[in-house]
Amino acid sequence: MMRNDEEDKTIYMVVVNHEEQYSIWPKDREIPLGWKDVGKHGLKQECLDYIKEVWTDMRPLSLRKKMEEEQQAG
Repeated sequence: MMRNDEEDKTIYMVVVNHEEQYSIWPKDREIPLGWKDVGKHGLKQECLDYIKEVWTDMRPLSLRKKMEEEQQAG
């Protein structure tokens, strides 16, 4: 456990799942099943800033597709 006065020097990677939901994961650990590396690595805040920039629709992919289908069916 890190104390508040210790700076987090961990390098993280941005990962995404099949529903296009984003998270960060320590780069030196194996990626959990169902997630993949998107290629962005860096300090925690850099990775979080990247996610904030690219993850503009928080709805899971399956929900977005369902809503699109319903809208087209009209």
